[in-house]
Amino acid sequence: MANLSRSLLVLYTGGTIGMKENPLTGGLAPFNITQLEREVPEVLKFGYRLETRPLYPLLDSSDADPAFWLRLAKEIQDNYEAFDGFVILHGTDTMAYTASALSLMLRGLRKAVVLTGSQLPLGAIRTDGKENLLGALEIAAEHRNGESRVPEVSIFFDHRLFRGNRTTKFGAARFDAFRSYNYPLLAEAGIDIVYNDRVIAPWGDQSLTLIGEFDTRIATLHLFPGMSEAYVLSVLEEKSLRGVILRTFGAGNAPSERWFLRAVESAIKRGILFLNVSQCQADTVSMGSYDTGLGLARMGVVSGADMTFETAICKLMLGLARFETTEEVKKYLETNCVGERS
Repeated sequence: MANLSRSLLVLYTGGTIGMKENPLTGGLAPFNITQLEREVPEVLKFGYRLETRPLYPLLDSSDADPAFWLRLAKEIQDNYEAFDGFVILHGTDTMAYTASALSLMLRGLRKAVVLTGSQLPLGAIRTDGKENLLGALEIAAEHRNGESRVPEVSIFFDHRLFRGNRTTKFGAARFDAFRSYNYPLLAEAGIDIVYNDRVIAPWGDQSLTLIGEFDTRIATLHLFPGMSEAYVLSVLEEKSLRGVILRTFGAGNAPSERWFLRAVESAIKRGILFLNVSQCQADTVSMGSYDTGLGLARMGVVSGADMTFETAICKLMLGLARFETTEEVKKYLETNCVGERS
């Protein structure tokens, strides 16, 4: 059972979990999240010191952006010494993006940062919010040998704990809404919470530092059979463009048409960096397996390996902002910084 002196900061950003039915209108409206114990009295049984803090203005997670990620990261940094762990209540639609960004922004993390939310509001009869919230709180507070049991950014949903930067949203209308295709579960909650210590990141020995600059001058080019040259050029000839996530087939393959390869090569010569991420959610990019992928590698396209699309977006924006040369950005993208790629 948890240490009664454990302290947790709960940050509510918006999303379904903080909604309940308005008896006057029958519609959903946010409730006063600072009175969390009134809505979920079970949290009192933990004995934790909880501080619940809404981040106004509350937003639908579809509106999350780098400025929002920076607000969250600064809240954690500013309160890092005062609390033993952190829980972020977040809308599900972009939860995996936020988790990926925070994992890359909060370097040297030695405490748990657990994101959770729900498909049904806390006020609904069949809500999944209670179990998600209670599990996230218990995991965020769990310590072993005086240190946080899960000292990384994670997502707890439907009784399972995922590494945040290895997670993607899988379903829009099911309780098991998230998957981690290329990394094992960090923990699973049954009668007990069983931790997979072998795959949990060891806590670092450096102090917490915040990396918070993003360059959003990027685009994604989703490949599909029959795509036109005009479509490709409309993306690659954007004047402000600095980086492209290339959503390729299978193991990182792309069409071999001369016009396509010529368009990519021309963009690379103009200084645009390409990161190859497969449309397949499982397994890894291997551009040396087929000639169609090998041609991309020879032009200088960077392999995204088994990174999720969400992590690739966040990492590319961070890399372009942090480093001056293309080679430095490439090295950063190819480096496994916080368990985001194999």
